[in-house]
Amino acid sequence: MEEGIKAEPKKEGAATDPAKGSTSTVGVMADATFKSIGDVLRLLPTATVIVYEVLNPIVTNTGDCHVGYKIATGILLGLCGFFCAFSTFTDSYVGADGKAKYGLVTPRGLLPFSDDGGAAAGDGRDFSKYRLRFADFVHSAFAVAVFAAVALLADANTVACFYPSLKDQQKKVVMALPVVVGAVASVVFIVFPCTRHGIGYPPSKPETSALASQ
Repeated sequence: MEEGIKAEPKKEGAATDPAKGSTSTVGVMADATFKSIGDVLRLLPTATVIVYEVLNPIVTNTGDCHVGYKIATGILLGLCGFFCAFSTFTDSYVGADGKAKYGLVTPRGLLPFSDDGGAAAGDGRDFSKYRLRFADFVHSAFAVAVFAAVALLADANTVACFYPSLKDQQKKVVMALPVVVGAVASVVFIVFPCTRHGIGYPPSKPETSALASQ
């Protein structure tokens, strides 16, 4: 009888397997959502998103918009959208001092912003490998589209400012937008891999040879 009593907890544990299965399903869905959010964040320069989130409550008057606030919000959206596009046409490299150096991508290669670009070229650095590519235009257009979708649909103040009638449906949009955009972003990154480390994006890592020389 004692053996039979000890066997009963095992049967109860077997009965809880469906619950474990549902828990694992929720975990898979959460992982997919977080991965989608990560893909979205990779498309946008961090500094631009932070500036917009900080200034947004001010220019929108926390959603209580009048004509002046709408104009200010539109200007902020335009500037941030422009910077999202501009950032995709920039890249960086690690200088001799170990610091990240930024430059503008051109058809001939990278045009450094700092004056030590000539010194870097003298060290044998090949700036032609940073030349402008078709993928840069794809990333630029997609970054602007993603920023517009996030700023215009996922931000409560912007929604209340421009189209308050959609405020009740915003929660559904916020839940679905990262998954949809993340899925599209994954496809874009597969077809057009992003190798840039421009302004607002994670900087380039020091090259192995540079580390060895130090």
